[in-house]
Amino acid sequence: MSKFMQLFINTIYERFSANPAKMLIYTGVLGWFLSSTAQISAIAANKNIPKEQKYFLIPQEIGDGAVNILSFFLITSAIKGYASKLVSSGKLANIKIRKFLTDSGINIKTKDGWKIKDDNFDYSKFNIKDLPNYDSIKDDYESFKNGMEVIGMTVGSIISCNIVTPLVRNMYASSRQKAKLAKMNKTQLTHPRGISMDAYRNMAYAKYGNLKV
Repeated sequence: MSKFMQLFINTIYERFSANPAKMLIYTGVLGWFLSSTAQISAIAANKNIPKEQKYFLIPQEIGDGAVNILSFFLITSAIKGYASKLVSSGKLANIKIRKFLTDSGINIKTKDGWKIKDDNFDYSKFNIKDLPNYDSIKDDYESFKNGMEVIGMTVGSIISCNIVTPLVRNMYASSRQKAKLAKMNKTQLTHPRGISMDAYRNMAYAKYGNLKV
C-alpha cells in the first residue's frame, strides 16, 4: 500500500472514527467520484471512440456522476440526520437509555411501556446530552446513536442507489435526449448555391442511393 493511501486511510479514520455513519457517507461519495472519474478518463483515452462521440459521452458521464454523488450524499445524510435526531430527542432509545430518561423525570413507565411524563413536552428542543447527569449514560448513548445512524445511512444508500438515483438519472437522460433530438430536427438539409434542390437530390441519389430528404 502506498504511503499516500495509508495517510489517507489514517486521516479518514482519525477524523470520522467517532462517527462511523459519517465516515461511510464520505467514503461512499469518494467511491462514486473515483468511479465516475475512471469512466470519464477511459472514454477520453480510448482512441477507438471518435471525437464527435467523446464530445457527447464525456458530458453525459459527468452529468451521471453528479447525479449519483448528489443523490447519494443528500439522501444518506438526510436519513442519518433523522435517525440521529430520533435518538437525541429520546423518541428512539434502548432499555438503558429509556430507564435513564425515566430516572431523569422525562419518561414514566406504564403497563403499555414508557411514555413522556409531560404531555406538552417539546421533542424539537430536547437533547439527552443537555441533561445534567448525561455522563452516566454517555457510553451507552453514543454506542446506540452511532448504531442507529449507521442503519439510517444504510437505508438511505439503498434508497438512493436502487430507487432515486436510477429514476433521476433516467429523467436527466430523457431530457438530454429530447434536447438533442430537438436540436437535430432544427437542422435542415440545404443545397449548395448555384444548384436547385431537385438537382441536389438527384446527385445525392446517384452517389448514395435512395436518401430521404
